[in-house]
Amino acid sequence: MTYWLESYGCQLNMAEASALRLLLEGAGIKSAERIEDADIAIVNTCSVRESAEERIWGRLGDFKHVKGERDQVLIVTGCMAERLGGELRKKFPSVDYVIGTNDKMRIVEIAQGRESRRVLTSAEKTAASSYDFGTFHSLEGEFSSFVPIMNGCNNFCSYCIVPYVRGREVSRPAGDIIEEVRRLDEAGVKEITLLGQNVNSYSFDGLNFPKLLKLIDAMELRSVRWIRFESPHPKDFSDELIDEIASSPYLAKHLHIPAQSGSSEVLKNMNRRYGRERLDYLFSEIRRRVPGVTFATDVMVGFPGESDEQYLETLDLMDKVGFTEAFMYYWNPREGTAAVKMPGALSDEEKTARLSRLIDFQLKKQAELKKGTDRGLHDVLATRVSRNDKNELLGHDEHNAQVAFKPLAGTQIGDMVRVEYNGISGNTYKGVEVAL
Repeated sequence: MTYWLESYGCQLNMAEASALRLLLEGAGIKSAERIEDADIAIVNTCSVRESAEERIWGRLGDFKHVKGERDQVLIVTGCMAERLGGELRKKFPSVDYVIGTNDKMRIVEIAQGRESRRVLTSAEKTAASSYDFGTFHSLEGEFSSFVPIMNGCNNFCSYCIVPYVRGREVSRPAGDIIEEVRRLDEAGVKEITLLGQNVNSYSFDGLNFPKLLKLIDAMELRSVRWIRFESPHPKDFSDELIDEIASSPYLAKHLHIPAQSGSSEVLKNMNRRYGRERLDYLFSEIRRRVPGVTFATDVMVGFPGESDEQYLETLDLMDKVGFTEAFMYYWNPREGTAAVKMPGALSDEEKTARLSRLIDFQLKKQAELKKGTDRGLHDVLATRVSRNDKNELLGHDEHNAQVAFKPLAGTQIGDMVRVEYNGISGNTYKGVEVAL
C-alpha cells in the first residue's frame, strides 16, 4: 500500500505531516513517487485565510481527475476539514474521508481499515478522541526541525479562525518535549523551532514556557546550535522570558513577535488584549536586555474601521522598531469570526493601497537595516545549492537572513559554517566561507 501526502499552511501543519508520514511508514505504508501511483491521497489543509482554502478547492479538483483513473482513497484533514466537516464531502463527493485537526493521526487506522466513519471532526468525534502530539516530527536526514509543544488557542482574536478549528490550548508534557529535542540532537539536527499557536502560554504541571526553555538549556546539546519559537503573543511575553532569551546559549537572538497593528484602538477591536504602549515597551525592553536582537512581525492593515490615522500608527511602529522581516497582509473576512460582523469594512481598493504602501515602506526599511550589517563573520546553516550559481550554497544565519556564499571544499548541505559577509545583492547577503 502507498500514500501521497500534501500539506499546506503553518509550520505546525508541516510538523504534524512529518509525524503522520512516520506513522504511515511505520505501519508499512510507503510513500508513492507520483500522485497517480498512490493508494491513499491525503491533503492536510489550512483555513487561516480564504485564499488558502481557494487553493485547496482547486487542488481537490485535480485529485478528482486522478480518482477517475484509479481506485484511490482521498482523505482531507486539517483546519479546513475541521471547519467544514461533512459539508466538504457534499461539495466534493470525490472526498472519501474528512478528518478534523485533532484526529490526523487516526488516518493510519483508516488506511488499515480500522476506522469506518467518513467524517470525524470535533462535533462528531468520540469522547476518547483528543489532540495527539505524536512522538517524533522529524524525517531522517533533516537538519532543521519543528517540535510542537502546545496546540490550540484561548485568545479568540476577532479576525482569527484558529480557536474554532484547533480548539482550546493543550500543552504537551515537558518530558516528551525534552526527549524529542534529545533525539533530534543525537540525529545531528542543527536548528529546532518550538511550535504553538500561542507558544509562550505553554503550561504543563506548573511549568511555564521560560522554565521549559531552562530545561532545554540544561541538556548540554552537542549538535543543535539555534532554538527558535513560533509564535509568541505580546501579552504573554514576560520579563522572565526576556531574561531567558538573554542568557540562553541556544535561543536565537531573532524573535518573531506578531504586532498586527500599531494602533491601540485597532488592537482593541482585534481583541489582542494589549495596546501600542505595550508594544513600545516590549520591543524596546527586549532590545535593551538582549544585545544584537532582531525582530520579525506580522502586520494586518485594512481591519474594519481602521482610519487613516490608525493606519499611519502602524507605519510609525514599523519605522521605530525596524523589523528585518515582516509578513504583511490585509484583512479578509473569515466566516465564523467576530470581525465579519463589525461595521466600517474598507473597500478592496483601499485595503490594497494601504498594503502596497506598507510593503514599499518595509522593504525600504529592511534594505537600510541590511546595508548596515553586510560585513563581518557570521555562523550560517547551509540549506541548499543556489539556483543562480551552482558553485554557491544558500543558507541562513541566526537572524534568519538569507546568505549566498562560496563554500570550502567538502562543505555539505546541513553543515554549520563560518561565513565572511562581503556585500549584499537584493535581499540576500553575499559571502565566502572561512575555516573555523
